[in-house]
Amino acid sequence: MDDLQIFEEIIRLKKARQAAALALVVQSEGSAPRRAGAKMLVTAEGAVLGTVGGGRIEAETLAAAREVLQSGSPRTLPFSLTEEQGMVCGGRVLVYIEPLRLPPHLVTVGAGHVGQSLSRAARQAGFQATLVDPYPQGSAYRNLGFDSADLVCPAGEVFQRVPVDGETYILVATRNHQDDFAVVRDALGTPARYIGLLGSRKKKAALRSFLEEQGLPAEAFGRIVTPVGLEIGAETPEEIAVSVVAQLVQWRRNHAATGFGDPAGRGALAADGPLQAAAAAR
Repeated sequence: MDDLQIFEEIIRLKKARQAAALALVVQSEGSAPRRAGAKMLVTAEGAVLGTVGGGRIEAETLAAAREVLQSGSPRTLPFSLTEEQGMVCGGRVLVYIEPLRLPPHLVTVGAGHVGQSLSRAARQAGFQATLVDPYPQGSAYRNLGFDSADLVCPAGEVFQRVPVDGETYILVATRNHQDDFAVVRDALGTPARYIGLLGSRKKKAALRSFLEEQGLPAEAFGRIVTPVGLEIGAETPEEIAVSVVAQLVQWRRNHAATGFGDPAGRGALAADGPLQAAAAAR
């Protein structure tokens, strides 16, 4: 088994948001089946790639890897290859098992000025960022300095195409309120940890009415953070991105304060939020 194949599989699993554990022989003495550096990848679905030596070593490593996937904590397993231990090789092996933790995942629906700035800032803060353009027809103009979206698909297909788990953060900032509300409604059907909507307090009230008309229970609205961001007086798309990413980091580190959704994270806005609307537009 080529180590490169294991590394390629790790990258594939990361992109697919699938958990795994990596077992590595870190010490090997005497007559041991594998030398230091041997690797075995174990996925949450039970698939195995590579080997740390077979037999009892591998069986116990597989069992420990499943525990590591559950606990999220690394482990070391020492093996003495003696008859007393049921093995006759006469060597010693130390296996280290590490969970391959998935980075938090930010899905930004809306590839305008704020979406662009937010994806860039989130990547610098350690998030896996997916920028979604929900308008397959594109724009009538091209913005210099804009990055290509990671995914271009209709708004109603976003969460069919993007994997969402309990470490996913969703930020909605499309061109118009109707699309915003529809994406938020769909996001509520996912296990996302954070669902944020760029907009004003007037927009927040309109969203509540929309969700009620859609038949969603009142508690569903409690999952939505709007307006998004920490109160830093931000105005430009880049400043708004700093405000929002700071809030995401706060949630990620489990230091979230109460009352999210009331601070706007920006300066004073007119009731209909023209600043956010302009910044989010393409």
